Amino acid sequence: MKVAVFDTHKFERPIFTQLNGESSDRTPQRLTFFEPRLTEETVGLASGFAAVCSFTNDRLDAEVIARLKDGGVRLIALRSAGFNHVDVRSAAERGLKVVRVPAYSPYAVAEHAVALLLALNRKICRASARVHELNFSLDGLVGFDLHGKTVGLVGMGRIGSVMATIMNGFGCRVIAFDPMLSEDPSRNVERVSLDELYRRSDVVSLHVPLTAATKHLIDAASLSKMKRGAMLINTSRGALVDAAALIDALKSGQVGAAGLDVYEEEESIFSQDFSADVLQDDVLARLLTFPNVLITAHQAFLTREALHNI
Repeated sequence: MKVAVFDTHKFERPIFTQLNGESSDRTPQRLTFFEPRLTEETVGLASGFAAVCSFTNDRLDAEVIARLKDGGVRLIALRSAGFNHVDVRSAAERGLKVVRVPAYSPYAVAEHAVALLLALNRKICRASARVHELNFSLDGLVGFDLHGKTVGLVGMGRIGSVMATIMNGFGCRVIAFDPMLSEDPSRNVERVSLDELYRRSDVVSLHVPLTAATKHLIDAASLSKMKRGAMLINTSRGALVDAAALIDALKSGQVGAAGLDVYEEEESIFSQDFSADVLQDDVLARLLTFPNVLITAHQAFLTREALHNI
């Protein structure tokens, strides 16, 4: 089968090539790697392929779906668990099958969320920068013990459950909001309402998919309900957080710190090198000015194990 792999990166190609050639019970797929994202402007590249393999920043709207179908594509394979970037209804109407990665590594994402939390709390980035400048002062580097703090998890799927286990290991009180969550004392997780989670949590960590109901789940109203100085961690989807409202909350001190692996307008920015350019996104540029904000470019999934599973 001829497969067009869009939005590919250097870290992906070796493992795709390796695994494609390892199976002895089938003929390897004929993979063609494209650096551009799959969009209305680039969909012509998929003509003549039986399948396309897309990443999270591709845009498979109704127009792209129609042109994929006309070009002979029969299968859309996503390198992600989320599928909010695909018009699945249009795909179904045109007879295109859409498959996704059900769970590539909940450990990778949960562990990255913890890395953001720890780096923010203990001022690791600031401390490292100082030491490299031979400044060994400890002023301004005071953190807090995680032990005994309350961590609120919004969403208790695979990733949220792993996060709960890790936070229990730190000796935290773990509370969670998830309409599908039932009481389970063995996990040491207390089910609470969303408002109670905001009110009680020292750290709020998001682990829910992006849907119409969860877009801007974290807005000015929800931020105002949080414990003053709480930390916000988002390794799920950027649009869960109203970034402008977050900036206001950071400026006022209502939010004490924010660790973000995702950003609502990341599609045209993340996974690219703009180091020689002027950043045109004013909201992201403002977030990057805060010393208590740590942003990574959607890399929470990026482990060897996760790439292998994908």
